[in-house]
Amino acid sequence: MRKFLGLVVFGMIMAIASVAVAAQPLSVAYPPANHKTIADRIFLIGTAPPTGQVSVNGSQIARTAAGHFAPTFPLQLGENVFTLRYDNQQVQIKVTRESNQPEVPAGLAFAKNSLTPKVDVASLPGEYICFGAIAPANTQVAVKLADVTIPLKARSQVELPDNKSVLLGENSPIAKTGIEQYQGCAKTPENSVSSQKKVDLGVPLFELTMNDKTISQPGTGKISILSPTDLEIAEVTADPGVARTGASTDFSRMTPLPKGTRATVIGREGEWIRLDYGAWIKASEVRIVKDAVPVRSIIRSARSRQVSGWTEVLFPLEIPVPVTVQEGERTFTLTLYNTTAQTDIIRLDDDPVISRLAWQQISPLQVQYTFNLKSAQQWGYKLRYDGTTLVLSLKHPPGNPSSAVPNTPEKSLSGIKILIDAGHGGPEDSGGVGPTGYREKTVALIVSKLVREELVNRGANVVMTRVEDVDLDLPPRVEMIQKEEPAIAISIHYNALPDNGDAINTKGVGAFWFHPQAHSLGMFLHNYLVAKLNRPSYGVFWNNLAMTRPAVTPSVLMELGFMINPEEFEWIVNPTEQKKLASAIAQGITEWFASVK
Repeated sequence: MRKFLGLVVFGMIMAIASVAVAAQPLSVAYPPANHKTIADRIFLIGTAPPTGQVSVNGSQIARTAAGHFAPTFPLQLGENVFTLRYDNQQVQIKVTRESNQPEVPAGLAFAKNSLTPKVDVASLPGEYICFGAIAPANTQVAVKLADVTIPLKARSQVELPDNKSVLLGENSPIAKTGIEQYQGCAKTPENSVSSQKKVDLGVPLFELTMNDKTISQPGTGKISILSPTDLEIAEVTADPGVARTGASTDFSRMTPLPKGTRATVIGREGEWIRLDYGAWIKASEVRIVKDAVPVRSIIRSARSRQVSGWTEVLFPLEIPVPVTVQEGERTFTLTLYNTTAQTDIIRLDDDPVISRLAWQQISPLQVQYTFNLKSAQQWGYKLRYDGTTLVLSLKHPPGNPSSAVPNTPEKSLSGIKILIDAGHGGPEDSGGVGPTGYREKTVALIVSKLVREELVNRGANVVMTRVEDVDLDLPPRVEMIQKEEPAIAISIHYNALPDNGDAINTKGVGAFWFHPQAHSLGMFLHNYLVAKLNRPSYGVFWNNLAMTRPAVTPSVLMELGFMINPEEFEWIVNPTEQKKLASAIAQGITEWFASVK
């Protein structure tokens, strides 16, 4: 009788399972319907019942044992339609590939929107201003500006890879064909500006000649020459100001400028201002100081003091000057621009971080301070201006407060504050998506909470950026790191790829860092998880991300697997594997702290 009942129950379970499989629909999680991209290929991520076959445009595709798929297909320019079929179910996806290349001009004409500069440009006398245009091959191109003719020459043209190409293992320049890029530069005349005012040279006129026929087209940016004796002074009003190597957000970030920093304006390009020490900053992040003199300062002394958890070094200046920071192996270098040293004495007592300090005047207007450190691991820094005094703060190594629980193997992280950021969140930012439509935000929060539990069990004080499925922009997350000043900060994510990636063959753990002080942590955790969990390695990357940029602590972002990979997705959503992963992350953090103390 028991055997009979057992067979009946087993049969009911199998029947229920069969109904569940039959009810599981054919679905495509990515791309969405009517998707637009500039990529030359696309992957289709989705799932269907594991039995049977799935076809795309009539061709059968490979699937995992669970029924998931992620094949890649080439895209032609314009509309591409993919019809997926499983049994009697059908899903149709339309993907439009848009061109990111300039339209090749027909006949005697410049390519649309190809004339540069496109915005107003201002520079000092004697500096180069460059012009560019896209036009048919074997033509003559020139620019007329203030009665001067500047010939533009055809240049061998390559398209540099996008920064994201590194994530695909591809970063080779690509030769362009079918169009010619013409470029030419000229110096603004040294004697073109009086001592008192700026001169407007007007809008450049581009000329194109082919087969003895010439057309002219005005540019869109006005060219001006600044007066070298009447330059503006910019004061940083943002906290901090974002300094870059060029006049757009495509250019690399430099050391942020503390609020109050002043510098002389030596150029403008649209909404960007060029500062005299070599950086560009958005005009919205500064104010122009009226009747100010060029920024120059002397420095006569410096001293250090210890505050709770930090060493502060004070540099008294006449005016807040631009600064840059460079972290090295057991060194921290601070460079002050537009500054001349009159330093004869510096006070530096025995310190938890600094072993000694050296300085040198490396150029007439640059003073460099090099701090030799007691440990190769740096724990964070801050820069601010207190009036005209620059305050550099260097964080002390984390340790157990005297009132903390004694350090034991079970409480090996006692007294250490760790911030865990669960990536994405809320309806507006779901992150990556798996074959079933399962979102990155959900698994990131699950694993983050498991990591918190493991760290608390080891005695750590854990701060979470979010504990629920709520919208949380990047700035508040960064502000929390700045406010909490944890020993380390880790952002938990799961990976995806641009449209031209390979969703089937790309998998593994990745780590991302920005400041050198975070490199050791990122590399250690990556290697530890790969070895401990026998997971593939995606790699370790220097990356300019919001969650890796905070300088107050070693901050890393971990990509713990690829949501879009059909096989790895099963590991990602497995509760048992999630617990193993959380335990490994916590143990890796514990062992890293032990290795750097």
